[in-house]
Order: sequence, then structure tokens, then C-alpha cells
Amino acid sequence: METKATAKTVRIAPRKVRLVIDLIRGRDVKEAQAVLMFTPRGASPIILKVLNSAIANAENNENANIDHLYVKECYVSEGVSLKRLLPRAKGQGDIIQKRTSHITVVVAERE
Repeated sequence: METKATAKTVRIAPRKVRLVIDLIRGRDVKEAQAVLMFTPRGASPIILKVLNSAIANAENNENANIDHLYVKECYVSEGVSLKRLLPRAKGQGDIIQKRTSHITVVVAERE
């Protein structure tokens, strides 16, 4: 039994999110929540919200016991990029890509 939660088009670069997501992979849910609460990164509250959603999905949809849950999988995909122009010399412009992320967290019950 596994349950997942996804946050799509989150306005933070996937590179920055992967640094935090690697910290919780394979951990128990309570331990993962504690790690995310005390990690001083901008992606931490967003990932914590997705993790809490996955836990709630497991509890309400699958009738899972929260004490036996662990983070089975978590990954980040690249979402759409917003293109913005930055003015440069001689009337030219540089394209700035504002990257977005799709964050997925899968929790499962430990046997």
C-alpha cells in the first residue's frame, strides 16, 4: 500500500528542491517532518506541506497507521519555465528563465 501527494508548478528551481528532498528519502514520517522543520532552506516548508498531504491521504483514503509510515519515494521534476527579459546594451535583451518544480512524495506502510 502506497499513497502519494503532488505539488505542481511550485515557483522554486528543481535544483534547490532536490537538496532538501534528498534529506528525507527513506526516513520515517515523523523523522522526516522533524528534519524539514529544522532545515533552513526555502523549499522546506513546501516539501513539508506535500509530505503532510501524503500522510493525510494515507490516513483517510487507505486507513493506514501513521506510526508505521515511511517516505518510500520522493522526487522533483522540472515544470514549465517562465521566460522574462532583462534589458542589455544596444537594445538587446537576455532571457531569464524562472524555473518551476513538480514535487512528488510517496509514503508507504512499513511491514
